[in-house]
Amino acid sequence: MEAMRNSSLDREPFPLRGRIALVTGVSRRAGIGYAIGCRLAAYGASVFVHHFRPHDQQQAWGADDLGAVLAGIRSHLWDDSARIADIQADFADPAAPQAVVDAAVAEFGHLDILICNHASSGSDGPLGDLSAADLDSHWAVDARSCLLLAQAFANQHDGRAGGAVVFMTSGQHLGPLPGEVAYGTAKAALEGITVTLADQLADAGIRLNTVNPGPVNTGYLAPEMWEQLAPMFPFGRLGEPDDPARLISWLVTDEARWITGQVINSEGGFGRWRPHGT
Repeated sequence: MEAMRNSSLDREPFPLRGRIALVTGVSRRAGIGYAIGCRLAAYGASVFVHHFRPHDQQQAWGADDLGAVLAGIRSHLWDDSARIADIQADFADPAAPQAVVDAAVAEFGHLDILICNHASSGSDGPLGDLSAADLDSHWAVDARSCLLLAQAFANQHDGRAGGAVVFMTSGQHLGPLPGEVAYGTAKAALEGITVTLADQLADAGIRLNTVNPGPVNTGYLAPEMWEQLAPMFPFGRLGEPDDPARLISWLVTDEARWITGQVINSEGGFGRWRPHGT
């Protein structure tokens, strides 16, 4: 006789159906934030997208077509009950995190998920070349804003099931970030405070984890840089935006309900060893 199938272990095809997610730093189709937004939409969530185009306009890669970014995420929404909305905000402004959360709640009624994907690039350097302004600007955008976003998210959370926060760090706990002391310091703060915040937020039924996506090909890497890095990747490639997006999207589903307070590395076996000074 054929064994009875244990349907209690079936996977929900839309594990975030009915949930509302805020994802920050979503302004480029080549970026991790865009990949996260697409994944969350495909999992059933409505997505509130934060972006700040002036930052991208200052970078070598330039700004993307924001309409195309939003349309790309919208194309993954699972049905007409899920929606996407967006806001531009500069997280150098201390009032911006609360304003972004308030705007998301005004649009959707509440938030279930917060993913702090944004980061500031540039205006950094090694010890000896740093100014107080360099340190302060990276702290404001890369660390302070995430703490204020988490605080605003927790304050609006009503105790419903599924509360989840994800911070992003940059592997500074695994190896050096040459020339990025201000950035690395701010990201180290998020890693270091993960357990403390997760402990507090657990009382409200919110899980918090931090993800290090490792080196991801978001369009910044020159061919000569890849030639230097290639021997450090056992699978023969850099990370792609959807690699960390898959992990992060899973972390905010109920399948990860027993995971909190963790710093998780998604690096494809990246080995950092190299001769000193090279």
